[in-house]
Amino acid sequence: MAVSVSGQQVTFSPPAGAVGLVGDMTDWRKRDPIPVTDGPIVLTLPRGAWVEYAWVDADGEAFADPDNDQKSLNPWWPYPRAAVVGEYVRHPVWQLPDAVQKGETQRLTWDGTVFPGKRRAIVQLPFGHDPRRPTPVYYVQDGVAFYRTGKLGEVMDRSVQAGLASGAVLVFVEPGDRNEEYYLNDRYLDFLKAEVFPQVEGKLVTVAERGLWGASLGGLISLYLGSRHPELFTRVVSHSGAFIARPGATYPNGVIDSTTAGEWLLEQLRQSPPRHLKTSLDTGTLEWLTGPNRRMAAQFADQFLTHQYREYPSGHNWVTWREALPEAFLYMQGLPSATTQSNGTDVDDLRKGVEDALRALRAEGNLTDEQINAIVEQELKKPL
Repeated sequence: MAVSVSGQQVTFSPPAGAVGLVGDMTDWRKRDPIPVTDGPIVLTLPRGAWVEYAWVDADGEAFADPDNDQKSLNPWWPYPRAAVVGEYVRHPVWQLPDAVQKGETQRLTWDGTVFPGKRRAIVQLPFGHDPRRPTPVYYVQDGVAFYRTGKLGEVMDRSVQAGLASGAVLVFVEPGDRNEEYYLNDRYLDFLKAEVFPQVEGKLVTVAERGLWGASLGGLISLYLGSRHPELFTRVVSHSGAFIARPGATYPNGVIDSTTAGEWLLEQLRQSPPRHLKTSLDTGTLEWLTGPNRRMAAQFADQFLTHQYREYPSGHNWVTWREALPEAFLYMQGLPSATTQSNGTDVDDLRKGVEDALRALRAEGNLTDEQINAIVEQELKKPL
């Protein structure tokens, strides 16, 4: 058996050729592999966790567990396999029926100028969209992954059809070199303003508010630009934001530093809190960015900034972000109708209870109808 679960204990049985285990538990290659010694590797992991892993051979190459066919949503590597500690809970929006009422989708292609090369974006309009009606617009980094793997557009369609949220225009922008564009690069805003905004705004939508949306480095650039430009952005969604970053920081090999660069953006926002933003932050609990995201959320709480923060028992991957998408969308676009209906039911129940109690007193001859009505109205004004 490749992997077995008992309570919170997960047993990984190494196949032939395996000398180490990597995965969410080692932040993949950011820590050394867990070595294979005389037998299986037993780890204690959170209840309800979705854990992705792979084996490493003697040459240091990762390979898939041949005895486990549970694949992940990982679009980067073919070898991750998954183990579930109990049941990984899916968001109720994913339990809703597929949306029948879907908005129009348009594809944009152009030759880049700020960053050379062919550029692409997918624009999803909400059902019943009127381009003359002011509507929120979200510019989504890593656009194809959010569109195809995360299915953010499907989250919107289901939520709108169910009456849980209002629609928005989602602009799924595909990067060229995401490390260059997303690592605290102000030229990425030049790209959006010069090349993306003009193809969407005024043509496909009348902008009510602008938001930025992204995961990992996409979350970093979203919060970075959103916090610095109140004249442009009022909303930010960041999943597992890569908040270990500093302008110009690289490893000796020239690759951007995402593990030792410090939390520069946290310090910037401590000095200049983004009070203009409504922000949704979330992270997995099995990744190297859990601490930085917790510290960013704690600072937002300490500064009384408008935000929400959520954690998911999984790693730095699309299972985490796919499950986080509904709550983020509902936070940004949710309607108060469900709450209103619930409160209405509570009020009706309270009225009935008060009236029944007072009628019992009237039956005893102690209260008049006028006195009963006055007491009922007084009770209904009290907080539930």
